[in-house]
Amino acid sequence: MQTMRKEGHKLIYEYNGEVLQIEPWGKNSLRVRSAMMRDIQNTDFALLADAGKGEGQEEIQTGTYESSIENGKLKAVMEVSDYNHKCRISFYNKKGKLLLEEYGDGGALNLDSRSFRPILGGDFGLTVTFSAQEEEKLYGMGQYQQDILDLKGCSLELAHRNSQASVPFLLSSRGYGFLWHNPAIGNVTFGKNKTIWQANSTKQMDYWITAGDDPDEIERAYALATGTVPMMPEYGMGFWQCKLRYWNQEQLLEVAREYHKKGIPVDVIVCDFFHWPHMGDYRFEEEFFPDPEAMVQELKSMGMELMVSVWPQVDLKSENFAAMKQKGLLVKSERGVEIAMRFGGESTFYDATNPKARSYVWEKCKKNYYDKGIRIFWLDEAEPEYTVYDFDNYRYYMGPNVQIGNLYPQAYAKTFYEGQRMEGQEKVVNLLRCAWAGSQRYGALVWSGDIHSDWETLRRQLCAGLHMGIAGIPWWTTDIGGFSGGNPKEEGFRQLLVRWFEWGTFCPVMRLHGDRNCEDRHVYRKDGSEALFTGGENEIWSFGEENEKILKKYILFREAMRPYVRVLMEEAHRFGRPVMRPMFYEFPQEEICWELKEQYMFGSDMLVAPVLYENAVSREVYLPKGASWTMVSSGQVWEGGQTVTVDAPLEEIPVFLRDGRRAELIGKI
Repeated sequence: MQTMRKEGHKLIYEYNGEVLQIEPWGKNSLRVRSAMMRDIQNTDFALLADAGKGEGQEEIQTGTYESSIENGKLKAVMEVSDYNHKCRISFYNKKGKLLLEEYGDGGALNLDSRSFRPILGGDFGLTVTFSAQEEEKLYGMGQYQQDILDLKGCSLELAHRNSQASVPFLLSSRGYGFLWHNPAIGNVTFGKNKTIWQANSTKQMDYWITAGDDPDEIERAYALATGTVPMMPEYGMGFWQCKLRYWNQEQLLEVAREYHKKGIPVDVIVCDFFHWPHMGDYRFEEEFFPDPEAMVQELKSMGMELMVSVWPQVDLKSENFAAMKQKGLLVKSERGVEIAMRFGGESTFYDATNPKARSYVWEKCKKNYYDKGIRIFWLDEAEPEYTVYDFDNYRYYMGPNVQIGNLYPQAYAKTFYEGQRMEGQEKVVNLLRCAWAGSQRYGALVWSGDIHSDWETLRRQLCAGLHMGIAGIPWWTTDIGGFSGGNPKEEGFRQLLVRWFEWGTFCPVMRLHGDRNCEDRHVYRKDGSEALFTGGENEIWSFGEENEKILKKYILFREAMRPYVRVLMEEAHRFGRPVMRPMFYEFPQEEICWELKEQYMFGSDMLVAPVLYENAVSREVYLPKGASWTMVSSGQVWEGGQTVTVDAPLEEIPVFLRDGRRAELIGKI
């Protein structure tokens, strides 16, 4: 029985209702899709259609029980059992090394590597199972709140939450990259015996795999397949000032003027949430912000861009709610009351997967923000954040949330990116709290959400940032100091803030934000009604005079480092390289570098070792072989291939230059 065949540039297996096809999709890469009782769909959730147009270099061999397709450095082999006709796929590199293989039927166990379990009256629950390799190490997958670098042994929810971003691309130490090209809610388990990918509801299986000789080759192939970030605007490379929240125009301007008076450069200052009358009005509340255009112009005269917060929620009291509901531009509940969130009002979300909804929201924001000179947006709540994460209870234009919901933050970023590009804005960066594969090409700068202000959380953010870079999201940042739980007058928090600030200097974007404790959070309108609360002071002079000196020093260092940061941003734009890189990215030949989770490379030439523990005044740093390492603060030089212990008083973060490179672009702390 002939179950496999060549069809154009594709290798196809067909049996018992399943159609499985493998085809070239970029250099050294293959796309694998399977459907049950239907034709293969040409979805473009993250993968770029153009990336699949390089066919013609592949080699396809067909046989009765074994067939193969080879594209550059990657070869896929289909093996069909002569007993039950089930097909198993294995992937090899150019040297014939096994990279990844489906689990198979297990002999008498009679398992299915690709299991489509019907949902009565609907589509399928999908489970795809691969064999595990004991020595394999895995990285990427987006942002999860855990202090773990090697993901082998982890079980991860394929869903977004506040501070969790599922970006299902992983990089393996065995020399391949793998994208689960499915935005369905699900789960993945990287077990000792199996790797199991699950989608709760889907129409087909779809994944992409590439082979490379080193991590950089793999990341570049992934970037070509899904897109790269735009070039970062100049105002994205310096210091950003933010707090919860500057509740009126004069308060925001007073802070900006004080920074300017002190000679401290600020690239971006932020007008946070609830500067609007109701969520979904998409405009300033006139009582508190009477002249936004004058505010924007004064800020620009001081060299500052204004970033404004936009939420996807639409309050039932919003001036736009009735029209958006009538036009079908809102997310619908499958059951119960159509209220998705209860914070600052009862609201639901605009449906970012609907092109008409994207156009509607952008036109409102263009009129009320962009036309007033605002060029950068804070797209908060991007998961979106439901009051209860009942993923099966919401339906979008593109389908049920449980089937396509992880696509929402990408579509949210697309709303503003496409609007800004239509207005002629060449370089776009917008801040989002979530991302999925492909979000990067829409100018998404992701931050790690509403995290707590403590040392354990700080350590988790470093791992999260490294994984996000590997997952193809090179623009990433945190709320310096954490979002909640910090008291500016408390010495313990001040120490944490300083250490976090030092590390933030060497993040892709350096942004101070947080909901700081204060005695009086109340804000009232002229009529006596209460507006949303504000938070405590969060400017660099809020944490004591001595600490202000330290923080100013690092802002000025970031400014001096601007030429180097510009190089890193260009590499991210052109090649998809992460700005923050795990040690193994630059030194894959050293086994120890695959384990180091508390130091990293900021670009190719700067090693950063943040202080991540309370009261620590020194730390160990591993300096990789094949280079000399110059400590930026002291000028001391070490030869690589050793672990050194270096002093790290409160005012210093250990940073080293590789072979003294880029010294002219960096300066001295």
